[in-house]
Amino acid sequence: MEETNVIDVEKFKLWYGEKQALFDVSMNVRKNKITALIGPSGCGKSTLLRCMNRMNDTIDGCRVEGIMRYHGQDIYDKDADVMALRKRIGMIFQKPNPFPMSIRDNITYGPKIHGITKYDELEDIVERSLKQAVLWDEVQDRLDQSALSLSGGQQQRVCIARALSISPEVILMDEPTSALDPIATSKIEDLAMELEKDYTVVIVTHNMQQAARISDFTGFMYMGRMIEFDRTDKIFNKPSDDLTERYITGRFG
Repeated sequence: MEETNVIDVEKFKLWYGEKQALFDVSMNVRKNKITALIGPSGCGKSTLLRCMNRMNDTIDGCRVEGIMRYHGQDIYDKDADVMALRKRIGMIFQKPNPFPMSIRDNITYGPKIHGITKYDELEDIVERSLKQAVLWDEVQDRLDQSALSLSGGQQQRVCIARALSISPEVILMDEPTSALDPIATSKIEDLAMELEKDYTVVIVTHNMQQAARISDFTGFMYMGRMIEFDRTDKIFNKPSDDLTERYITGRFG
């Protein structure tokens, strides 16, 4: 079966004011695969991830050059519909950030913005999204409680359910387990691998073992550059670049 690219990145550059943060980055994101971005702090992983749904637009003085396409359409075209793009490409952040409202209202927030108002339809979305986020069994009896009353791991899964509620195609995860304990981390990893059947996932992680465990493709970044991008088993077992090998084996710096 031929693998299709959902997002193509070619010679992509980004500046915050005078400071260049990304240099000629090239990679692609394959459909229904998990792509991990690894590398030391400050190497540009999260910056690159946020470019994929134009989250960097909110930062003053941010400008880009090069190519970033979603299904062949230029993400940075001046006529691109950013709202529509973000509906297709959802985002999960490092710290769980549920809205200060009930679990149910967290999940129905997006669908309501997009014009879904029928009670039955919204209830179906709540159940489907929470089941996909493997949280339904834990919270189905307390949907009217505040999402902030849940544990950190549950809050992160509410955020994932909230992202799923508007039926995106791609889910971007920016270190989604860095604030969680090992058990909650394991649940999110299992969930990411389950979501891969229906969605395309891009995850930024500091945890190399996590990348090795759950991803199909891995990109190693260093100082704003994509040093190497390949299938995960190749990156971890037979990297082409000496810098990648030194980072993977811990002989770095």
